[in-house]
Amino acid sequence: MVTSSRWADDGDRGLFSISVAAELAGVHPQTLRVYEREGLLDPARTAGGTRRYSPSDIERLHEILTLTAAGLNLAGVRRVLELEDETRRLKAEIEELRKHAGLGDAGNARPA
Repeated sequence: MVTSSRWADDGDRGLFSISVAAELAGVHPQTLRVYEREGLLDPARTAGGTRRYSPSDIERLHEILTLTAAGLNLAGVRRVLELEDETRRLKAEIEELRKHAGLGDAGNARPA
């Protein structure tokens, strides 16, 4: 997996060129361009416009490849990724509300 502890602090920092990112994922660089055009990936850009993929982008790319291998088309992949992003956002919001309510992890406890 690309996000080893070596890159843990660089999860959102663009580290990899398109050719390296494609090699890490086992796809052609043109595939990454298609995924970007379809809104599935959004790599950082240098001042000169060169794409730079982060470890998080590589993780997302692996997820896209897993979903397409399972038979989803790119529209389906986009929807799954949107729902996963929304789920993460809502979980973070719930956790924040629990902290403000003083529940912490106790909010997960079920009454006896």
